[in-house]
Amino acid sequence: MMVMTAVGCAQKTQDFKYLIDEFADIKIMRYRIEGWDSLSFQQKQYVYHLAEAAKWGRDIIWDQHCKYALPVRYALENVFENYKGARSGADWDLFVVYAKRVFFSNGFHHHYAQDKFFPGCSSDYMAGLFKESGVENVDELINIIYNPDYLKQRRCTDSSQDLVLGSSVNFYDGGITRAEVDAYYAKIARKNDPKPVSYGLNTRIVKRDGKIYEEVWNIESVYGPAIEKIIDELSKAAQYAENDAQKEYLALLIDYYKTGDLKTWDDFNVAWVSEKEGAIDLINGFVEDYEDPLGRKATWESIVEIKDFAASSRANMISDNAQWFEDNSPVDSRFKKKKVKGVTAAVVNAAALGGDCYPSTPIGVNLPNADWIRKEYGSKSVTISNITKAYSLAAEESPKSTLNEFAYDEQEIALAKQYLTLTGDIHTDLHECLGHGSGQLLPTTPTGALGEYSSTLEEARADLFGLYYIADEKMVELGILPDMEAYKAQYANYIRNGLMVQFSRVELGRSNTEAHMQNRQLIAQWCYEKGLGAAHVCDEEGCRAIDVIEKKVKDGKTYFVVNDFEALRDLFAQLLAEVQRIKSEGDYQACKELVENYGVKIDPVLHKEILDRYAALGLKPYGGFINPEIVPVYEGEQIVDYMVCYEEDFLGQSLRYGKDYKAL
Repeated sequence: MMVMTAVGCAQKTQDFKYLIDEFADIKIMRYRIEGWDSLSFQQKQYVYHLAEAAKWGRDIIWDQHCKYALPVRYALENVFENYKGARSGADWDLFVVYAKRVFFSNGFHHHYAQDKFFPGCSSDYMAGLFKESGVENVDELINIIYNPDYLKQRRCTDSSQDLVLGSSVNFYDGGITRAEVDAYYAKIARKNDPKPVSYGLNTRIVKRDGKIYEEVWNIESVYGPAIEKIIDELSKAAQYAENDAQKEYLALLIDYYKTGDLKTWDDFNVAWVSEKEGAIDLINGFVEDYEDPLGRKATWESIVEIKDFAASSRANMISDNAQWFEDNSPVDSRFKKKKVKGVTAAVVNAAALGGDCYPSTPIGVNLPNADWIRKEYGSKSVTISNITKAYSLAAEESPKSTLNEFAYDEQEIALAKQYLTLTGDIHTDLHECLGHGSGQLLPTTPTGALGEYSSTLEEARADLFGLYYIADEKMVELGILPDMEAYKAQYANYIRNGLMVQFSRVELGRSNTEAHMQNRQLIAQWCYEKGLGAAHVCDEEGCRAIDVIEKKVKDGKTYFVVNDFEALRDLFAQLLAEVQRIKSEGDYQACKELVENYGVKIDPVLHKEILDRYAALGLKPYGGFINPEIVPVYEGEQIVDYMVCYEEDFLGQSLRYGKDYKAL
C-alpha cells in the first residue's frame, strides 16, 4: 500500500484553476507540469532534486535586491506566524496586500518599475503588528518601509545622477561611486581577449582601507549557506542524470559554486550548451544582469525544464535554418557570423521556478550570454510552453481584454484572434533562438561597452530580428506560418503594445525604466517617428504620402494603426542594422541616445488616457506563478514515485518557502 507524504494531492483536471489570486497590480496563476506522467522514475528523481536546488536559492535573490529586503521579509513572516491579535478589518487586509507585494517582488521595490512601494496601512499599525509579534529593531524597519526618501529605487535609471549611489541593489558597498567601479573593471579587464570572462558577474564590490575589492559569491561567501544547499541538491540530482554530459556540466556547476571562478562558469556553459540529448534541462546560477545599474552583476535564478519533443518541431525548423537567417539579415556583413554554430531550440515545460524567475518568470530564454561562447559553441533557446498556456487560459477567465479596448477596429481584432497566438509564439522563437544568437562583436569591442544600456539594446536587437523575419516568405516556405497575412497580426500588436498598452504598468508621471519595456517603446516610437509621411497610397484621386503608422482618435480614444506593413518591415530592417552596428562596435554614445530619446519618456496626456482605459477593464497588468509541489510517494520507507500537487495558494507557498528554504 502506498502512503503519500501529502494529502489531497490529486486535483482533478476539470477542477483546475489557473488564476488563483489578484492584488494590487498583480495576478497569481498556476501552471501545470505537462507530460509529468510520461517521465521515468529516474527522470522524476532528477527533476525533483533540480527543483529543490531551485528553491534553495530564494534567499540569495532577496539579499541581492536590497540588503534590507530579508529583514523586512522576516518581520512580515513573523507577524503571520506569531501575531495573536485580530486578523480582520481594513488595516489587516492592507497589511496582507503589502506582504503579498513584497513576497511577489522578492523585496519592497516594484519588480518591474523598480520604485519602492508602500503599505496602505499606517506606520503605527505596522509597528504595532511587529511589536506584538516579537519583531526586533521595529523603528529601523518602519523607517526602511515607510521613508519615501530612503532606498527609493532598486535599480536607479536616472542618468543625471550616479547610478550606483542611487541604487538600492546590494551589489555595491555604501558610498562607492560609478566612477570607482568603472575604473576598477577597466584596470582588471584583459584587452582584446578572445574569450573574456564575465567580469563582475558573481561578485559584490566593497571598499576596504580606501581600495576597491570584489567579494566573490561562492560557498565561502555570505551566500555560502544557501550555495551549500544548492550544491547538495545538484549532487543528488547528478546521481539520476540522463547521460554523462549532464553529469559533466553538473560537476562543473558545483565546482563553480565552490570556487566562484568565472573560467569554470564558462566551462560549465560550454558543456551545458553542448548537451542536447536529454529531456531534462536546467538554468541555475548568477545569470542575468538586468538588475545591475551598470549591467555587469547577475542575479541568481533557476528554471527546471522538461522538453516537449513533439511541440519542438517549429523551433527546430527555425534553428536548422539558422545560417540562412544569419546570411540574409539586413545588417552589415562585418557584423554577421560567417558560420553559425550549435544553435538549438526547444519547446519546454517548466517544472520549477526559482530566484529571479519566481514568481515572475520569462516565457522564453536564450543562453549563455557570453558572446564568444555563442560564436564558438552556439546557444540554447527555449519557449516555455506551459507558462504561455497558463497566461492564455487565465486570460480566458476574464470577460474583458486589452485587444478589444486598444485595437482600432473589428478587422484588426479579427486578425489578432486568427493569428496572434501563433505569431506571438513564433516571434518568441525567433527572438530567443536566433535573435540573441545572431551577429558578432568586432574583435576590438570590449565586454560591457554599452554599460547600463546593454540590456535594453540586446532585447531590442532580438525583438527586431524576430519582427523582420516573421514577415519573410521563408516562414511560409518552411511551413511555420500558414500564409503571408499572418505576420500582420504580430506587427499591429507590437506597435499597439509598444506605444500604448504596456504603459498600463507604469505609474502616471513616471518614466519607462524596465529594459524589455524600454526596448518595445524604443522600436515602436522610432518606427512611428521615422514612418511619418514615409509611405504612399494611390487611388483614383492620385498618389499621396501617408504615415506608415498613423495616430487616430475615435470617440475620444487614441489608437495607432499600421497603414503599410511592408514599409514597417523596412523600418524594422533599418533599425536592426543600426542596433547591430551599435552592439558590434560598442558605440556607447549612440546606444545612450537611442534608448534615452525613444525608450524612456512617456507622453503624460496619452499615459493618463491609457491608465484610465485600462483601469476600466479591471485587469491586472502583471502576472506571476506559484510552483506545483513535487511530492515523494513512499511505500514503507522507500520512495517509489513522485506526484505533482497543485493545491497551495500564493501566500501559503510564500510563507512555507520562508520556513522550509531559509538559508541566510
